[in-house]
Amino acid sequence: MALNEGLLREEIQKKYSEVARDPKKGYHFNTGPDYAADLLGYARADLAELPDSVTAPFAGVGNPLSMGQPSFGETVVDIGAGSGMDAFLAARAVGESGQVIAVDMTDAMLEHGRGNVALTGMTQVEFRKGLAEALPLDDGTVDLVISNGVINLCPDKASVFAEAFRVLKPGGRLQIGDIIVNKDLSPAARENVELWTA
Repeated sequence: MALNEGLLREEIQKKYSEVARDPKKGYHFNTGPDYAADLLGYARADLAELPDSVTAPFAGVGNPLSMGQPSFGETVVDIGAGSGMDAFLAARAVGESGQVIAVDMTDAMLEHGRGNVALTGMTQVEFRKGLAEALPLDDGTVDLVISNGVINLCPDKASVFAEAFRVLKPGGRLQIGDIIVNKDLSPAARENVELWTA
């Protein structure tokens, strides 16, 4: 029996739609700016400059921008951006002449993110619906690809990385924060949607 990828996406969308609506409810994963600052090394001052609607639904597992900030005028894509905390932090670095494309598959997160664009006035951030395995971007158009806690939720990781490298310009950078499992899982575990989304 193979993993039902459609069902997996559906369950992930349900979970993160709930996070968009009620970020402080309490989940099996951490959310919010205190978690981001205390455990992941985000600067509290940077997070304090963003509205709660940007930082409260944050559910990343690392800090991809700690590996290097984008430069002024660059184009950044955030794979699985959620409500956009990393995207908005990147947007401050690229400035108005740059662009940050926040890609997510969950309608509730996209709606939330677009509301955050209006709230912050950071019009260099654009939210686009799409999958990590099929990014809605042209080849060779991006200086930096970031992702935070999303690739582990994608069964076809090779396609995710192929897409990231497809959209990067020559010399572009990939910076991710994610969860890894360093032992083989049984076929039953790999096919269990609940283990992917629990």
